[in-house]
Amino acid sequence: MFRLDGKTALVTGGGSGIGQAICELFGRQGAAVAVVDVQAGAAQETAARIEAAGGKATAHGCDVTRAAEVAAVMDTVVEKQGRLDILVNNAGIAHVGTIETTGEADFDRVIQVNVKGAYLCAQAAVQRMLPRGGGVIVNMASIASLIGVPERFAYSVSKGAILTLTYSVAIDYVKKGIRCNCIAPARIHTPFVDGFVKKNYPGKEEETLKKLSEYQPIGRMGRPDEVAALALYLSSEEASFITGQCYPIDGGVLVT
Repeated sequence: MFRLDGKTALVTGGGSGIGQAICELFGRQGAAVAVVDVQAGAAQETAARIEAAGGKATAHGCDVTRAAEVAAVMDTVVEKQGRLDILVNNAGIAHVGTIETTGEADFDRVIQVNVKGAYLCAQAAVQRMLPRGGGVIVNMASIASLIGVPERFAYSVSKGAILTLTYSVAIDYVKKGIRCNCIAPARIHTPFVDGFVKKNYPGKEEETLKKLSEYQPIGRMGRPDEVAALALYLSSEEASFITGQCYPIDGGVLVT
């Protein structure tokens, strides 16, 4: 079950954290993985890890906010592999602030990466999936798509857009063989989180990480591999009857 043999999967933000975990799991499950990241070196490192484990992978540096770069990477992947079956829209950034403390430049940057990036990648993927009869898109939303999260104004706005982007793509292409779902994680412990805490809460790292862990009623942050397992399921043939859905993975946040 949950094999991806013969499939080509493109994962954005694949150089670290959740994206890296998804890439490595997809590689173990038989997919040819296109690792895409704005940091080309990080993408190369993930691809090397997949190949060292016996999988197939290519690395691609790409700024997902630039349409020409996205199209070029998609074309390269299709030319090399002959197909694109799965897109995981995982690339994203965060920002701390309320509506009062969020500057215009910060707001624009979050929307550019989190929303425009997902739009450009999904658009390019759909255009390349349709001639082959379909494919799968998995978007990375957040519990911030579904509930209020304090001091995450711009991020929450962007992830709300990802939720409705998912619904829109799902309904427009349900008759054309493309499934589109999203994942809504609570806090997942990644190197990104550690860096985020260090930058925004200097001198209070331990206290902040403890607070972030306790936010989930289950008592800890999630792990990247747990999110990767859900992404694998949604990308597999076992999920062939599922589209237009949002799957929380939240340690009990939404039930409290």
